[in-house]
Amino acid sequence: MTFTRKLYTADLHLGHHGILRHCSATRPFDTVEQMDAAIVERINERVEASDILYVIGDFAVSGDAEYARHLFNSIHARKILVLGNHDLDSKGRISRTIRDLPWDIPPTHALETTDEGCRIYMNHYACRTWPAAHHGSYHLFGHSHGNLPPLGRSRDVGIDCPDLAFAPVTFAEIKESLDA
Repeated sequence: MTFTRKLYTADLHLGHHGILRHCSATRPFDTVEQMDAAIVERINERVEASDILYVIGDFAVSGDAEYARHLFNSIHARKILVLGNHDLDSKGRISRTIRDLPWDIPPTHALETTDEGCRIYMNHYACRTWPAAHHGSYHLFGHSHGNLPPLGRSRDVGIDCPDLAFAPVTFAEIKESLDA
């Protein structure tokens, strides 16, 4: 039986020119292509093809569906998307750039999983409370680009968080960061 690892990340913003200005302290790249290559490289340093990579929102912000597909296929893991604000079009539908990518399951607005025997709730946005919060569950989110510190069993897992250095993390690493 093969063991599948789960890793978590958020706010990749692949193909997004504006993110270079919005997050210039954590994304000091001259071009979007340089940024995208660095993100894919950091992810692939941590994942194997059989791993599951949970992307908790904002996978790609590009009008070029083929470029987004190329980046998607360059990431070596199985991929699951929890939808973020940039994954939707102006009518709230999944962006055409990402909707036809071969996600492991269809993208969704919120998702629960278990990891290391713990219940985990994922939503792109930070929640004040979440399913089973009072029973020890954890909450992983993005959207805040490292500007919202961890609180209790809840934390931002976006690549702009200083302690994550553009890389996805395992649940063991997440728990360790929350216990510190």
